[in-house]
Amino acid sequence: MRTLPLLAALVACVACDFDAPDPPRGPPPFRLTALHAEPDPLEGGRIADALGREVILRGVNVNAHVEYWQRDAALFTTYPFTPRDADLVAGMGWSVVRLLLSWSRVEPAPGTYDEAYLDEIEASVRLLASRGIYSIVDLHQDAWGATLAARPGETCPAGSTPAFGWDGAPGWATLVPDATRRCVPPGQERELGTAVLAAFRRFWSDAPGPDGVGIRTRYVRMLGHVALRFAPLDAVAGYDPMNEPNAFFAQEQDLVAMYEDALAEIRAAETDVGAPHRVVFLEPSILWNLGPHPLPPFAHDDQIAYAPHLYVEPDQFEAFYQAASDDAALLGGAPVLIGEWGGDPRRAEDPADTYFAEHQAFQDAFRFGATLWTWREACGDPHKAGDWRDGVIPYVWGLFEVDCATNTAGGLRVLATELRRPAVRAAPGRLTRLSSDAATGVLDAAGAGAEPKAQLVAFLPWRGRRPNLEAQGLFGLHRRPGPGGGTWLLGFARGGDWSLRVEP
Repeated sequence: MRTLPLLAALVACVACDFDAPDPPRGPPPFRLTALHAEPDPLEGGRIADALGREVILRGVNVNAHVEYWQRDAALFTTYPFTPRDADLVAGMGWSVVRLLLSWSRVEPAPGTYDEAYLDEIEASVRLLASRGIYSIVDLHQDAWGATLAARPGETCPAGSTPAFGWDGAPGWATLVPDATRRCVPPGQERELGTAVLAAFRRFWSDAPGPDGVGIRTRYVRMLGHVALRFAPLDAVAGYDPMNEPNAFFAQEQDLVAMYEDALAEIRAAETDVGAPHRVVFLEPSILWNLGPHPLPPFAHDDQIAYAPHLYVEPDQFEAFYQAASDDAALLGGAPVLIGEWGGDPRRAEDPADTYFAEHQAFQDAFRFGATLWTWREACGDPHKAGDWRDGVIPYVWGLFEVDCATNTAGGLRVLATELRRPAVRAAPGRLTRLSSDAATGVLDAAGAGAEPKAQLVAFLPWRGRRPNLEAQGLFGLHRRPGPGGGTWLLGFARGGDWSLRVEP
């Protein structure tokens, strides 16, 4: 349990670090190299860079480029992603952003791609890369798309409610009969809306779109085009083909068939431009978070990662983290990245609530990558539509205070103190132990199989004081100013095993 004085000190430290002038504005003292997966069904897979170092991708989801349904024209649905945002992400010590795209923006008409939109995405990828941060290109969808909102005057059965629109598919790919109700059943989630289920049934069956080509076929071709654009960029860690796929039970075989086709399209695009195969982050059905079960067996290559979302309470952490590890073993020992995790930011304000700290402790224990939901959330985001409908001023998620009564943003929340912690950014060889605590600032890590002179890169969330270091199998440890008032700790492996403990 954290004490209130310590919590207050940490808040003050974060505010000081992030608001003070930060001299190192140049590139970080390392370069991003192409990442690849190294599967291991016994010890668990890992993601490594071109220098053979293990890279655990830790970071956050950014929705700045999503085309959301807009309930109220007076409320914008996303915040732009700016250089200041990139500075702050880097100052958290994070190594990756899961960068959300919308199919509706990528392919506004069948077979027609919006290159200007993809230019916007590339600009964000390059911006993040300049701060030493990888991007996962995520084709995001929630409840199919923005066009399935209830129509004006929609009549719904007793107990059900008119559906909100969300994000994802373009209108031309939404093959739902006009008579289909846009309603959400009593007590059910958005994914079980009548029109949402109808749209996905037609997607999984590859029903022909307006040009006669199946919409699932169009989707995987779109993924291939996206890969063609981003394959030359080593700062792109890889692709998430579909967020939280709506594939219930028998449809899960259709999901993996789509993954097989998507892998073929992505690999063909990479071959066309002579780029290495990037990691493809495969999600199980959205049902996984209700009770873990693996993807059905299917043909895939070795450059995949398993990427479930994990929204459960602490008493379920151990079971769900173990289930993710077990599922990944069935995929040939693929590495794991928890593509979304998180909770109400107010939980970080309660010293007795250890939700965020425990989540991160399990991430370390299993050495999983993880991307928090979310960086910024706007008052017009459809996740807040229910509050507006019910006459409640919304409280948004994300790392930033927002006053939805005035639709104005404030500064960083206390949540940042739970998330800003020491991090191993690149580990020589393979990590065998990892523990990092935001409250104490202690970093404890060990590795094996390091190549001689392989560089270690770590981030420490403070500057101006000499840390206590205990190191074996490493030499040349030195510090460089880092982003957000932090410090880069750099060194080299002698070869073989190594260990490092850092205390502020």
